[in-house]
Order: sequence, then C-alpha cells, then structure tokens
Amino acid sequence: MIRCVTVLAIGLGTPAAAAGDRQSGYEIMGPELRAMQDDEAANPGMLWVTEGAALWVAPEGAANRSCASCHGDAAQSMAGVAARYPAWNEAGQGPIDLTGRIGLCRTRHQGAAALARDSRALVALAAFVTRQSDGLPIAPDPDPRLAATREKGKALFETRMGQLNLACADCHDDAAGGQLAAATIPQGHPTGYPQYRLQWEGMGGLHRRFENCMSGVRAEPFGAGSPEYIALEAFLMSRAAGLPVEAPAVRP
Repeated sequence: MIRCVTVLAIGLGTPAAAAGDRQSGYEIMGPELRAMQDDEAANPGMLWVTEGAALWVAPEGAANRSCASCHGDAAQSMAGVAARYPAWNEAGQGPIDLTGRIGLCRTRHQGAAALARDSRALVALAAFVTRQSDGLPIAPDPDPRLAATREKGKALFETRMGQLNLACADCHDDAAGGQLAAATIPQGHPTGYPQYRLQWEGMGGLHRRFENCMSGVRAEPFGAGSPEYIALEAFLMSRAAGLPVEAPAVRP
C-alpha cells in the first residue's frame, strides 16, 4: 500500500474513464487469466457454482425445504436476479444485498440455521445464483427508496480513510489504468462477485474485497453485511449499470 501512495503522489495513474469507456477488471487482465475465466473446465470458481447447485436442491431446516422447493429451476427463476442487487427489502424496510437475501430465505422459509457470510456454503449459493445472470447487464433496482443508500455509498467512495488517508476514488477513479506494483488498477466495477481471486486461493464476495481495501489503507473495516458496505455496493452497482455480469469471475 505504500507503493499505492507513491503511484498517486507522482501522478502515474490515468484520469478516470468517461462513462462510455467503463470496463471491468476482465478487460485489463492478461490473456491467460481471461482464458481461465472463459473456460468452464479451467475456471476454479465453477467448483463453488457446482456446490451451490447441489445446495439449491438440498432440503434444509425444520421446513425440510430446498431453495428449489420455492424457486424451481434456477436457470429460469434466478436469471437477472443478481444483476439487480442490492435491492429494497420490504420486510426489513431497507436495502439488502444478494448474500443477505439468500441468508434470510434460509432462516425464514427453510427454518435452517444461519450461515456465516463468508462460509463456503453461503458463498457457493451466491455464486450459483449469480451464475444464472452471467452475461446479462447490471440493472440496479429502480426503487426510489434506494436513492439515499446510493448517496451514502457515493460519499463513502469519496471519503478519505485510514492512516494512509486514501479514498476508493483515489485509486479507482483518479488512478484507474495506472500501475500498482505489477498490477493495473481497475475502475472498481463489481461485475463479477462472488469471484475467485488467485491471492485468496478461493472464492469470496464483494464485502470481503472491501475489507481487504480498508485494511490496506489501515482503516477499521465496517464488517461484511454492514449498512456501510451495502451502501457502497449499491453505489458501485449503479456506477456499473449496463456492464455485463461475469459469473464466476477470476481475478489476480
């Protein structure tokens, strides 16, 4: 992260791309990683998708019901769903992300024990559901009640934090396209979460990535599932509207 400060300080980053020049992290990866993502047999994220498919049809909890008991064939019922989250949750009268929605379905409708947000089972279910939106454009929930959440997320994106006094925008707007060590800095569009990251040697969600970034600037993370992370996710999804969902994505 000290290198990040140096990159910004000496101006090696390029200006943020115009709206029409938005690109996902896929487009700045090398050909080997792009090939890994594109090949189902080589994409390690497909292991989680396959596990999620098995969990989708497995009865759980006191109700002895599976996800499929209510939603049927995921290829039909879940197509485009991941592209719309975070969405407005009527029952909770607030925003909710896809992982949170899956968790609520599990506890409320299956009568099953809650899963930790970073558990392999919940990440696998989220990966499977997101897979059904692969290639579809991100289309944020139009509910006007989400406007305040997105504004909060925008403010967080632009707020300098931590001992290094850096904002998300410093890297993903001002320095997007520049170099951080050997890596090209992406624009930060959340087109492919949950995603398989080589540095993690596993699959993880967007909130895990937020945690990494906040720790990197030496700020206290808000915590997965927090209102702050959901607000930031809502803003980033609106910023990425129209870009295709990549499921499962592979990143360095």
